Amino acid sequence: MDIRFTADHEWLAIDGDIAKVGITDHAQSLLGELVFVELPGVGREVARGSTVATVESVKAASDVYAPLTGTIVEVNSRAADDPSLVNSDPMDAGWLFRIRFNQPSELSQLLTETDYQRLAQ
Repeated sequence: MDIRFTADHEWLAIDGDIAKVGITDHAQSLLGELVFVELPGVGREVARGSTVATVESVKAASDVYAPLTGTIVEVNSRAADDPSLVNSDPMDAGWLFRIRFNQPSELSQLLTETDYQRLAQ
């Protein structure tokens, strides 16, 4: 599985033409304790860069953007029911949605972990 990142602090675990997406540990730590997660509908078509989900903390609300163009194929209802999962385990139990992407050329615009770490410093 290939792990990539966006400059907007999303992570992607890419497996074939499906990407599991969530917010990074850095993002959740900046937001603080999450109290609400709004997820997209399954079957929704999204364009790269469009708002797909929202996470709210006691400090602020933040949009989660589509890192790739495609169709939402699954959402993590556990994260919506228990937003603390995004804080405690953002890159495993706290994932937000899976997207079947249809423009593989967009993968080249994603960051490696090293590039993301430099950005997030």
